[in-house]
Amino acid sequence: MGLDKVLAISGKPGLFKLIAQTRGGFVAESLIDNKRISVSLQQNVSVLSEIAIYTLTEEIPLRDVLAKIKEKENGEPTSIKPKDSKDKLEEYFFNVLPEYDEDRVYASDIKKVLQWYNLLQQHNMLELLDGKKEETKTQDEEE
Repeated sequence: MGLDKVLAISGKPGLFKLIAQTRGGFVAESLIDNKRISVSLQQNVSVLSEIAIYTLTEEIPLRDVLAKIKEKENGEPTSIKPKDSKDKLEEYFFNVLPEYDEDRVYASDIKKVLQWYNLLQQHNMLELLDGKKEETKTQDEEE
């Protein structure tokens, strides 16, 4: 399973794993409480592999941002809490991604990224961040 099977659903806390597709949407399981919900196609759903963070020059995929947080924290939960002050959140995020666009990335976005990272870490899903690198290594080894 890759980040393309991990979802953020508007109006629902936390992250969800894609379980199955249905005729009118799909079934997802919450990473918070393992409850399964039916999600219709009308709901606003974001796939983590498609999310990016604005920087001053380009958009950085969320996978890369989460990998930088993992590297900074050595795979442990974040050293600051998502509920910390706006200034603390921005200072932490600046250490992780110095070139992030402060005008377009809000404290609420930073809070969400940290919550998502901690959820993935809690469920031993941080190895999903290495998925692309593993595929590249395998291809390189074959050549």
